[in-house]
Amino acid sequence: MLFVLEVLTIAKLDHQLNEEIRDKEIRLIGADGAQLGIVSAAQANAMAEEQGMDLVKISPNAVPPVCKIMDYSKFCFDQKKREKEAKKNQRVVEIKEIRMSPSIDTNDLNTKVKAAQKFLADGNRVKVSVRFRGREMAHTNLGEKLLMDFAAACSEVASMEKNPKLEGRFMAMFLTPKNSK
Repeated sequence: MLFVLEVLTIAKLDHQLNEEIRDKEIRLIGADGAQLGIVSAAQANAMAEEQGMDLVKISPNAVPPVCKIMDYSKFCFDQKKREKEAKKNQRVVEIKEIRMSPSIDTNDLNTKVKAAQKFLADGNRVKVSVRFRGREMAHTNLGEKLLMDFAAACSEVASMEKNPKLEGRFMAMFLTPKNSK
């Protein structure tokens, strides 16, 4: 048996470096950001080597392609650091669901309202749904009234994003926190 092990890189920045740049002429930008004009790739590579840096193709689709003299390893490090920082500041908003039946009792409803308020205080969206079974489908207006009462009970911490809507045997509405971060 023959097994082939293939290693895939997760994140690779697609830039051509130094000798990989085969264009006849390139527009060159110096390490300090100054325009150095249009030069040959070999000449630009020599200038980068002279400064102890890399020649990196920034904009390959331009005519002529734009290359910059920079420290590529430092550029990659800074790029990864920025991505990591952006990921850290990112907040994933979850949708929590609360299900009820049209014949729910008041204490059970109050418990569900408290749970929804807790979810909303955490910054999550809440989907409140009522499930109709059998002959309850003939009285969907009771479910709609129940959802409107639920929204009124949560009105100080949430706003209704979508009005109650019947989808099959479920009637659902969405609540979003008022003080979105």
